[in-house]
Amino acid sequence: MDPPGVVPIFLALTGAMDAPVRNKAAIQATLLSLGVIALFAVAGQQIIDYLGIKLPALQGAGGLLLLLVALELLTGKADDPDSTATSNVALVPLGTPLLAGPGAIVAVILFVKRADGWDGYAGVAAAIIGVHLVIYVVMRFSSVIVRLIKRGGIEVLTRISGLLLAAIAVQLIAEAVAGYVREFVGS
Repeated sequence: MDPPGVVPIFLALTGAMDAPVRNKAAIQATLLSLGVIALFAVAGQQIIDYLGIKLPALQGAGGLLLLLVALELLTGKADDPDSTATSNVALVPLGTPLLAGPGAIVAVILFVKRADGWDGYAGVAAAIIGVHLVIYVVMRFSSVIVRLIKRGGIEVLTRISGLLLAAIAVQLIAEAVAGYVREFVGS
């Protein structure tokens, strides 16, 4: 999870919103991410085992979803009121898969596996809560940046964020393909 790294994407997706709506989006994205990460901390291994999902599949799905959002940012469709009226950007792509993405989900599952007793579980829980508090504060006070860069700056930031988000998406998809190759070559 990357609190400073989410700011450009958060601003690109919410920069045209009024401050109260942007603040609500910060809360929603943070709470969704916290809920998803907490769910996978408690029952992630069981969920993945039950569904027969492997990490590469999770990475590929997250990458494809991020790529769709990146294309909307790059083409300016994220600014279109008709395209955002039916979706809540705080939930998708911010809450998941950007904040609570495949990497964070897998990391929390691994940290819970490695936890040694209740002290270890408490440490993982404290880390999860702490990072989400930081994420919320960073997104909540990003409105200062909006006042500084104005609408033109937000449009430029939107395109740059779209490019960066596309790169993250392609990286996730590439890692998914590499994971499958390693799995089949290794067996």
